[in-house]
Amino acid sequence: MFEALKPLPQDPILQLMQTFRDDPRPDKVDLGIGVYKNDAGATPIMAAVHEAERRLLEGETTKSYVGPAGSQGFNDAMARLILGNESSLIRDGRTSVVQTPGGCGALRMAAEFLRLCQPDTTVWVSTPTWANHLPLLGGAGLTIREYPYLNQNTLQVDFNAMLEALEGARAGDVVLLHGCCHNPSGADLTLDQWQAVTTLIQRKGLLPFVDMAYQGLGDGLDQDAAGLRHLASQVPEMLVAASCSKNFGLYRERTGALMLISATATINAAATSQLLSVIRSHYSMPPAHGAAIVETILGDEGLRKLWQDELDGMCKRILHLRHAFADALAPAGDFGFIARQRGMFSFLGITPEQVRRLREENGIYLLESSRVNVAGLNDRVLPGVAKAIRNIL
Repeated sequence: MFEALKPLPQDPILQLMQTFRDDPRPDKVDLGIGVYKNDAGATPIMAAVHEAERRLLEGETTKSYVGPAGSQGFNDAMARLILGNESSLIRDGRTSVVQTPGGCGALRMAAEFLRLCQPDTTVWVSTPTWANHLPLLGGAGLTIREYPYLNQNTLQVDFNAMLEALEGARAGDVVLLHGCCHNPSGADLTLDQWQAVTTLIQRKGLLPFVDMAYQGLGDGLDQDAAGLRHLASQVPEMLVAASCSKNFGLYRERTGALMLISATATINAAATSQLLSVIRSHYSMPPAHGAAIVETILGDEGLRKLWQDELDGMCKRILHLRHAFADALAPAGDFGFIARQRGMFSFLGITPEQVRRLREENGIYLLESSRVNVAGLNDRVLPGVAKAIRNIL
């Protein structure tokens, strides 16, 4: 049976990672892989995570299953983190959260749940969007349609084109939105634009699905969730996929959550039972360790403050790098959009050939699309990177 299978080309990001590792140049710079890096060029374990793990090691008494929904303490903490402590949606029982294997697990279980609700579901995604959105959602059998999002000339949100395209969506269609720190562009909706999208979704009877992978790395925890919270307060139903990879640094622990918001508590209980059945038929139980870390941190006042202070420092560092990078590139053109964008990523707007020259001549690695991980920069390498980009321009 296996002999009929043909090898597939390697994923471009994974291939870039391997090429970078094989490059012997000591001054090479990785701006392609989407992980946060500190000033030393390392992806650190956060201090709050270290302390939470120490407490877990000392106090954990079992490795038994946690159940298909995961830890209730983690789920409750994630609901409050996403929607706010005073959310009436939580108070009224209109929300439920299940723990998932990372944000990818949340996205795929949402897709499987949507197919269960309506087999011919259509999901509208932004152009561009995170590359893995397409196989995660389309692989579940959902129909994918695209709405324009980023103007390739200005590298800013083409909001009028976005609204015009979504006017073509039909009642019951799903609209996938990035909660903050849009990947791969860094171009976010303003709160006014979130409000306009909410009005369109209400008028056309669409189902919003928000991917919140970077909460806290744009402008702050509450600021980054403002658009999502407004939308959630106005619609009867909604899905939210959340990841703890970036804001807790738990990349390899695969810690995520999927939230359902329903019109009533009764409907939400029925929907959650169906979602749990979907989960049971796929991976049965989520991994526990990463969620236990998050639950420990968010449940302890001291650890939460330690985590939030460190997260705020990461956020401010990215903002500093954005402004410094835009200033350093200014002699070659207007790169002010980098300073205006948020999160880890931006497009430079250079050609694949120029990207290859950066890699071959300077050991600077980024995706051929010109997506750059701003968080991979630091004050030591930034001048050299900017000079190399100015030279090829």
